[in-house]
Amino acid sequence: MNISVPRRATAAAALAALALAGLTGTSASASPAAAAAVTPPDIPLANVKQHLADLQSIATANGGNRAHGRTGYKASIDFVKAKLDAAGYTTALQQFTYNGATGYNLIADWPGGDPNQVIMSGSHLDSVTAGPGINDNGSGSAAILETALAVSRAQLQPTKHLRFAWWGAEELGLVGSKYYVNNLPSTERSKISGYLNFDMIGSPNPGYFVYDDDPTIEQTFKDYFTGLGIPTEIETEGDGRSDHAPFKNVGIPVGGLFSGADYIKTAAQAQKWGGTSGQAFDRCYHSSCDTSANINDTALDRNADAIAYAIWNLSSGTTTPPTGTVFENTADVAIPDSPGAAVTSSVTVSGITGNAPSTLKVGVDIVHTYIGDLVVDLIAPDGSVYNLSNRAGGSADNINQTYTVNASSEVANGVWKLRVQDKASADTGYISGFKLTFP
Repeated sequence: MNISVPRRATAAAALAALALAGLTGTSASASPAAAAAVTPPDIPLANVKQHLADLQSIATANGGNRAHGRTGYKASIDFVKAKLDAAGYTTALQQFTYNGATGYNLIADWPGGDPNQVIMSGSHLDSVTAGPGINDNGSGSAAILETALAVSRAQLQPTKHLRFAWWGAEELGLVGSKYYVNNLPSTERSKISGYLNFDMIGSPNPGYFVYDDDPTIEQTFKDYFTGLGIPTEIETEGDGRSDHAPFKNVGIPVGGLFSGADYIKTAAQAQKWGGTSGQAFDRCYHSSCDTSANINDTALDRNADAIAYAIWNLSSGTTTPPTGTVFENTADVAIPDSPGAAVTSSVTVSGITGNAPSTLKVGVDIVHTYIGDLVVDLIAPDGSVYNLSNRAGGSADNINQTYTVNASSEVANGVWKLRVQDKASADTGYISGFKLTFP
C-alpha cells in the first residue's frame, strides 16, 4: 500500500442476492439466477502461499526487493503473466515511464462475458525498495492471481466480463493505476461496472476491513464475512492511498478488502478479531522484514475466499437485454437425468444478410437444480459446435445468462440449436428459453 463448499447456497449467499440487485440493475427476484448467490470455489491457501514464496524468491534473487524500475519488479510481472497465459487469459503489458525508469501494468482478460459490463479486480505488484513486499502487496497480488486461475480451472462463463490487473509503481503514488485510468477512453471507463482492490490482505496482526465506497460491493463482502461469523469494520486507514482511488475519481464504483498496515490495533479490535492490541496490524509495513514470514495464514485464506465470492457473484448478475433482431424459442424441453441423451431447442434464423456477427448474443434460460451437471453448446446451421458452459457453476440452481459468441465464420441464416446434456445423476430440469440476438 501507498501506504469445502455446500451443495446449496448458504444463508450469507442468499443475502448477497439482495446486494447484487444494485449492481445488476434488477430486483433480487427478477430471474431464477438472481434469486440466490452463486457458489464459488474454495481458493487453496497452499497455492496462494506458493505464489508468495515465488515472489519472495524473486526479491531475494534481485537485491531484496521488487520495486519500480528494479529487476525484481519486471521478474514479478513476467512470473504472473506466464501463469495467466498458460491458463487461457488474454494478457497485455502496459508500459509507462516514471522517475526515468520503465514501469509495467499487467492486464488480463478472461474470454467471454458482456464486454459492456466489466468486473475488474486489481492489486499493486511493486514493493518498496526496503524489502520484498510480501504482505504489501504480494498478498493481494497472489490472491487475485489464484482467483484468476480458479476462474480458468472452473471454465467460468459469467454474465459480465472479467478483467484482472497488477499495477506498477503504486508505492510511488499510484502511478501505474493512474496511467491506466487516464489513458482509458471514457467509453471504456463506462463499461467497468465495478473495480475491486486488494492491497494488504494477510497482515500478521490482522483486522478485517471492507471498503465502504460502493454499497453493493461493500455488502457483498460483508455478506461473505457474516457467513463466517466474522465482524468487519469500514476501511479508513488506506482510504485514497491505493489503486482504487483513480477509478473512484472518475466515477467507477469501487470496493475492496484490507487487513491493516501501521495503524495500532485497539483492545476492542483484539477482542473482536484476536491478535495483539497496542501493536500495529503490520509491524513490518514498508520494512525489510516484510517477508514470507510476515503473513497471517488465516487472514490470507479468508480474504482470498472472499475475493472469489465477490467475483463469482458480482459477475453473475443479469445484464441489460441486448437490442437487435431476436429469434427465440420459449418452448420447454425436458433435460433427462444422466445418463440420458442430449436435447436441443432450435430457432430458425432468416432475413439476415451474410455471416453471423463476432458478437452474437446467445440467451440461455435453463431451470435445473444443479447446473454443474450440464454441458451446454450452441450448434450452428453447419453443425459447428460452440461450447457455452462445460459443467460450470457447481451447486447453483438455473442458468439465466447471455453469452457472447464469435460466430463470424458461420452463415447467419439457418437452423441454430441449443444443445444441453446432463452428465451426472440426481438432478433434473428443462430448457425454458433460447434466443439469438443479431445486432
